[in-house]
Amino acid sequence: MRSFLNRRVFGFVASGGCVTALGGGVAFGQDDVAKSKESKPTATGGPIEASFERDYDAPSFRPAWKKEQINRTMAQDFVIYAHSSLEMTTKLLDREPGLLNAAIDWGGGDWETALGGASHMGKKDIVQFLIGRGARVDIFCATMLGKTEIVKTLLQMQPSLIDAKGPHGFSLHFHAQVGGDEAKETLDYLQSVKEIELKPVPFLKKKS
Repeated sequence: MRSFLNRRVFGFVASGGCVTALGGGVAFGQDDVAKSKESKPTATGGPIEASFERDYDAPSFRPAWKKEQINRTMAQDFVIYAHSSLEMTTKLLDREPGLLNAAIDWGGGDWETALGGASHMGKKDIVQFLIGRGARVDIFCATMLGKTEIVKTLLQMQPSLIDAKGPHGFSLHFHAQVGGDEAKETLDYLQSVKEIELKPVPFLKKKS
């Protein structure tokens, strides 16, 4: 699943795809999700929720569900736009502040937030905007921004994070690569912890 997503993401950005293409599900192998609460997703028309039946006791706490959940389509669009468009990211967040930390499962537990998408694309303007609004910063975002001391502290706390995978399976080393010159020190540090073969990043090559 992860390798499939990686190829699709790479293929999208390397070919100069736009957000409209992403909205059609090109990058993640997904068609548009249901257009309304009444729509029922099908195998070819949107995400499918895995079947589930408890084989254990239900938690004693029962959610009140007093407020409506944020619409899935809007959350999906927000995460997608955060990969490339500061304008649309701003527009949607202004419209619905609750989107800030929304996460979408692209399938198989491949969870992604807007900050996660902007981070692995190296979109520092979008990342800084989201952080300024209060987005929850993680080790992948810190790595892309070249915050070496933060990354060191987290790896000292939990060394196994060197192998952690972000959205679509992108590694810490990858996030440092897309961070460019500002993250070079961080990349060198990661290589000193665990040296790996650094593969070219297609959309960075295209920009150059």
